[in-house]
Amino acid sequence: MTGTSTRRIAGLAALAGAVIAVVLGFLTVGVQASVAPHGLPVAVAVPDHAPPPLRAAAQRLTTANGDALSVRLTSPEQGRQLLDDKKVYGVLELAPGQVGVVVSGAVNPAGTQVAQQALTGAGQALSAAMAQATGTPAAPVRVETVHPASPAGRVAPLAVSILAWVGSLAAGALLVFLGRRSGGRIGTAARLTQIAATAVLITAVAAGFLALWDSSLTPGWDVLGYVLLTAAAFAAVQAALLRLLGIRAMAILGPLYLLAPNVAGQVPELLNPAYRILLWSWTPFRFSTEGIRSLLQGIPGAPDVTTGVWVLGAMLVAGLVVVLWPGRAPRPAPVPAAELQPAR
Repeated sequence: MTGTSTRRIAGLAALAGAVIAVVLGFLTVGVQASVAPHGLPVAVAVPDHAPPPLRAAAQRLTTANGDALSVRLTSPEQGRQLLDDKKVYGVLELAPGQVGVVVSGAVNPAGTQVAQQALTGAGQALSAAMAQATGTPAAPVRVETVHPASPAGRVAPLAVSILAWVGSLAAGALLVFLGRRSGGRIGTAARLTQIAATAVLITAVAAGFLALWDSSLTPGWDVLGYVLLTAAAFAAVQAALLRLLGIRAMAILGPLYLLAPNVAGQVPELLNPAYRILLWSWTPFRFSTEGIRSLLQGIPGAPDVTTGVWVLGAMLVAGLVVVLWPGRAPRPAPVPAAELQPAR
C-alpha cells in the first residue's frame, strides 16, 4: 500500500469519525442541551362561584407566563379531566383561602416536573399577594398527585420500550448472521417464528423486570397485551428491514435506539423545534412509552393508548407484509458444459 493510499484511507476514517460524532451529538447530547419549555400546556382552575378578584387574578395568570407556558382557564373538574386526558401537565387550583397544584403520575415526568415547579411558584406569588391584600397569613401551596407513580413506575414505560427494541433487534440480527454463516436461506417461516417467539419472550422479560423493580407494579392483561403488541411491532419492522437490506439494516436500526431515552423520554413542548419535527414527531418509542405509562397507572381510556394501538398495529401489519411478500425464485445453478456432453 502506497503512502498516498494510506493518507487517503486516514482522511476517510477521520471523515467517518466526524460524521458519527455529528450523528451522536444530534441524537443524544444535543437533545438534552437544548431542552427548554415552550408552550407547555397547563390549566388554572377556579370554581364558578369564585369571587371576582380571585377570577381576575386567575385570568391574569393566563397571560403572565410568556412563551414558556400555555395556560388555559378552567373549572376544577375540567382541569382534572384535562390532566387525565394528558392535555395538560398540571393544574393550579384556586379557591378562597386555598391554593393547590395538581399533577399526575400518568403524565410524562419530564413535563410534570417543569409544570409543577412553574405552577408552585405562581401559586406562592398569588398566595402572598392575596394575603397582603386581605391582611391574612399566606396560604401554603399544597401539591396533590393523582395516579401516583413510584420511581420505578416513572422509569418503567420507557425502559420496557427500550428492552423491546433492543431484544427484538438482537434476535433479528442473530437470525440473519447465523443464516449467512450456515449458507442457508432464511425462509418466511423462520422469520415469522422469530417475530412471534421474540414478542412472547420479551413480554415475559418485561413482566419479570416490572415485578423485580417494584412489587406493586403488577401488570394486568391490558399492560401485557400492549407490551406484546409493542414487541411484535418492533420485531416485524426490524425483520422487514433485515430482509430487504440484510445485515446492513443494522446501520439504520442500531442508531434508532438512541432516540428512545433522549427524545421519547421528553415531551414535545420541551424540545427544540428541530428535534420536535425531525425526530419526536415519528419515533415509535413515544407511542409505546406513553401507552404503557397510562395503562400502568390505571388510565386505559387515555387517548395515547388508542393512538398507540393504531400506530403499533400499523407497524406490525406493514412489517408482516414485507416479510410475507413473495421473493424471487432462486435461479438454478448453471450446469457445467462437460455434463451436457452425451455419454459415449
